[in-house]
Amino acid sequence: MTGVVRVLSANLANGRAHADAFAALVDAVAPDVVVVQELDPGQAEALARVMPFGKLEPARDHHGMGIALREPGTIRRLPLPYRGAFVAELPLAGDDTLEVVNLHLAAPHVQPLPRRLRERRGQLRDVLAYLDVTPRRRRILAGDLNATPLWPAYRRLRARFDDAAIEAARRLGRRPARTWGPWPGSVRLLRIDHVLVRGLIAREARVLPLRGSDHSALLAELEPGDA
Repeated sequence: MTGVVRVLSANLANGRAHADAFAALVDAVAPDVVVVQELDPGQAEALARVMPFGKLEPARDHHGMGIALREPGTIRRLPLPYRGAFVAELPLAGDDTLEVVNLHLAAPHVQPLPRRLRERRGQLRDVLAYLDVTPRRRRILAGDLNATPLWPAYRRLRARFDDAAIEAARRLGRRPARTWGPWPGSVRLLRIDHVLVRGLIAREARVLPLRGSDHSALLAELEPGDA
């Protein structure tokens, strides 16, 4: 993989996002990496048709996740409380590499609240520990963090990364677009889906319609920078 890297993050609403429409979106925007959350078997099958490499583990209980790749790469699971993460290692030009982490933090508003908050804190604790003990020159952490920029979870991750949406919007004199609304097709009210980067420059970040999902997809166009 050389030059610009295009990363797409999408929460597929536990099977409610239209599988073929999502595959058509991926085919149209031609990302190098797709990180998906709440992936069900039909969506995984459709995505695999247009992104032939990677590792997809669909489920029907909000735990389905995976990383799809345009070119071969190494992918493994990172065990976390409640719901693990996926980690991809991709070659860049020369001897450089890029790590991509797909993270889906537990929603803090789902019952039973005390247990869910413990699970969320555990996920964040363990992923921060992983990041701190495995430094990478170039790294992307993307996914549904169930956290706006005002939330502590986002701020703790942001201390280690740049926010691609903020950097791209600043370059264009705009504000980052929101990604979540209360139902499919509704006005997006919150920015809880993120692409966070280290050692990369965000040239563009776009929010794209995701038919059937309460989330919009987030596409970031990145290129290697100083690390």
